[in-house]
Amino acid sequence: MPDLSYLSRCQAGRFEPSPDRKNMKAVVTTGNGGYDKLEYRDVPLPKLQSGELLLKVLAAGVNNTEINTRLGWYSSSVTSGTEQVAETDRGDGKVADGGWNESTPFPFIQGTDCCGEVVAQAEDVATSRIGERVLVRACMRKHGFESLENIWMASDFDGAFAEYVKLPASEVFEVECDWSDAELATIPCAYGTAENMVHRAGVSADDQVLVTGASGGVGSAVAQLARRRGAKVIALVGRAKIDAVADLGVDRVIERNANLLEELGESSVDVIVDNVAGSGFTPLLKLLRRGGRYASSGAIAGPMVNMDMRDFYLKDLNLIGCTSWDEPVFPNLVGYIERSEIRPLLAKTFALKDIADAQREFLKKEHFGNFVLLPPHS
Repeated sequence: MPDLSYLSRCQAGRFEPSPDRKNMKAVVTTGNGGYDKLEYRDVPLPKLQSGELLLKVLAAGVNNTEINTRLGWYSSSVTSGTEQVAETDRGDGKVADGGWNESTPFPFIQGTDCCGEVVAQAEDVATSRIGERVLVRACMRKHGFESLENIWMASDFDGAFAEYVKLPASEVFEVECDWSDAELATIPCAYGTAENMVHRAGVSADDQVLVTGASGGVGSAVAQLARRRGAKVIALVGRAKIDAVADLGVDRVIERNANLLEELGESSVDVIVDNVAGSGFTPLLKLLRRGGRYASSGAIAGPMVNMDMRDFYLKDLNLIGCTSWDEPVFPNLVGYIERSEIRPLLAKTFALKDIADAQREFLKKEHFGNFVLLPPHS
């Protein structure tokens, strides 16, 4: 780690690294394409600017987001699901807009989930944060919470697939709990996304909630967070993971290939949280009661769906898109962790250098819980 003289210079407002430690190990994503675009190499240590903290990365979670960005899946030119795009390897790297319908800042360091330790801070950070164990709010409202405009760590600027990362102090939250570093690293992206959908949909104890893809990182988080609010939760999962999802305390588990209209009936649920989409979307709106809410922040089975507009407008439904995290979301999560109201679902850890192996195994969807990368100093 940076030596004490480096830390003192950071705290004094002089941010150049010590002569004996100028670099760190990181995974650099060099462009759209296959696993060959993930390069484990030395890069310069981050240099702090006004209002920033330097974190030693203790653990970094693996998410669909990093894979989708590397593959260019977010481009509107892509019409199939993540797994289908991954099978083609996107080896040509010719997604013209970089994948977000605007330029992606290749080469850069991905890694949306970060559990870290504050090891240095800019001079103008008023309160001493050194030594805090923290989580990072990856979705940042660059113009404040009155605007939905947002930027994401590891999509718009360097993230946590490295030994160190620098971030605005306002986006770094101390967490006091007995969870391991790897367990904490399962939280930010999946649970932040899930809590944002549950929050936006106004889930309460009066609601019956259907969660598709409930064995995935976001889906299993939604199941926990909706149950925490007292809602009745129906989980839709693959047959192999029925028992694991049932252990989350949901009220009912349905195999994902079942006929939902026969199992549940029309107008039977209040809220649907769906990050699967694809061909399974078509019956979902029929399941919602009048005035029901459908929330989504993803489409892992494919972004193109068939929708009967009459199901939407004749039932006065609310379709809620969820990308920008609302202000209460991340403080809520920290509180849930510290009060033991949710639990982590850690499936496996990998060394940072083995990121390609982690992503390959991730895409097989045979695991339950989250994969986490450990930098070499962990």
